[in-house]
Amino acid sequence: MTTPVSSSGFFISFEGGDGAGKSTQIELLAEALRQTGREVVITREPGGSPGGEAIRKLLLEGDANKWSPISEALLMYAARADHLERTIEPALKRGAVVITDRFADSTMAYQGLAGDLGEKAVTTLYQLVVAARGPDLTIILDLPVEEGLKRSGATGDAEQRFESKGAAYQEKVRQAFLEIARREPERCAVVSAKDGIADVAGRIREVIQTRFPQLLSR
Repeated sequence: MTTPVSSSGFFISFEGGDGAGKSTQIELLAEALRQTGREVVITREPGGSPGGEAIRKLLLEGDANKWSPISEALLMYAARADHLERTIEPALKRGAVVITDRFADSTMAYQGLAGDLGEKAVTTLYQLVVAARGPDLTIILDLPVEEGLKRSGATGDAEQRFESKGAAYQEKVRQAFLEIARREPERCAVVSAKDGIADVAGRIREVIQTRFPQLLSR
């Protein structure tokens, strides 16, 4: 899935398994970007818009087997279409930097590869909904599955449906993200999330300084 720049803004997605620390790193990167005077919009998937947030509850709460992979993917893309239309595209047109906690790579990893729906079906949905409006840069936070499940389990919130699918499924998800990164090295950067928050944040900034130095310049 190729994703050329499609607007005057800049679109960054964070991906990775549960517990990898995406939310924390997104906040730190957003603050660094705001210090350069840029408008930064933080959003998430599923969610990020009124329709997307309504669908989020359906997807993330309840029994692990509540939905089949095809049902999950269709719900994800319904939410994504609303998210793009109402949040992401307007912000990019204003010239903002949009940072999203998950985007289309999560559907490919969780439903397409780990969920056995297959690449073809997910790619078809991607082409219908996203096309050339995907991220300019994707940061994949990589963490061993057991550590990720330990961290995410400590939060105790209700959105634990995917975590409850178990370590074997989560390992498939991890390998799926790494495979996506291998296929699209120009868009994706894998960053180890095993170390402390500051160390991980430093690695992310190094990626941006190397690939898109204009983002962190005043």
